[in-house]
Amino acid sequence: MITLSKIVVVGSYVVDLTARTPHMPKPGETVLGGPFRMGPGGKGGNQAVAAARLGAEVTMVTKVGKDLFGEDAIQNFKKEGIQSEYVQQVEEESTGAALIAVDDSGENMIVVSLGACGTITEEEVLRAEDAFREADIILVQLETSMAAIETTITLANKLTKPVILNPAPYQKFPEELLHKVTYITPNETEAGLLTGVEVTGEATAQEAAEKLIAKGVETVIITLGKQGCYLQQTGENNGRLIPGYQVKAVDTTGAGDAFNGAFAHFIAEGNSLESACTLANHIAALSVTKHGTAPAMPYLDELHKQ
Repeated sequence: MITLSKIVVVGSYVVDLTARTPHMPKPGETVLGGPFRMGPGGKGGNQAVAAARLGAEVTMVTKVGKDLFGEDAIQNFKKEGIQSEYVQQVEEESTGAALIAVDDSGENMIVVSLGACGTITEEEVLRAEDAFREADIILVQLETSMAAIETTITLANKLTKPVILNPAPYQKFPEELLHKVTYITPNETEAGLLTGVEVTGEATAQEAAEKLIAKGVETVIITLGKQGCYLQQTGENNGRLIPGYQVKAVDTTGAGDAFNGAFAHFIAEGNSLESACTLANHIAALSVTKHGTAPAMPYLDELHKQ
């Protein structure tokens, strides 16, 4: 009998409003672009879809409005096979939205209005304690309320569950939380903001990783885009670069979410750290060959075709 990895994702759901643009507008500039796409997104939602499409049993904890976008969120979670028992709909807040511009090289700029998912309370996370108790791993980002982030990490610790903190988008948080984090997965920018080290490649990634280890994190994984990721654990003198996969990118939006959802699944399945990172690099690379965020998350059979 096959046992699925069980993952709880606490985080954001927003609707992605994406427009293509020949180049990123300068301040005050209007650019004629197109086409326009609307679809499910948010770091939490994207990571949940990434893990679910790989075969994980995923429970989502988030909050949306009682509006058209909120109804779409519930339907999307059902379509993806994600447990939505702890997805709350509220009257007083609208569903969040992300305004995304993607240029002809595949690079992106994003403005996120969190809406309802930015107001998740401690009590609303604690309602999901039974799901936490049954989970193999907990995944949380910084794209929600600080109450939700702190409660998620504290509850995971109480239940001795490994927790992945994807510190994106970066916002200041209590540094003592790092002592409770099993894995931290910043990109170059977020690693720089966390440590004061400008991460530009393997050498500076090592410097930043060592600083994060010193702050109490067990395992640091710094994602480096097409270069792959830099992995370092407590007790190691040196980390190592896990090479990425070279593909023709059409839209890099959501690549970090693809990596995090995939890493959560593969590490929960019992893969080694290096293997989980290698597979997550591959999933992230596959995701940028398609347009969109959650809709671009690869399925397991796409990985096996490579």
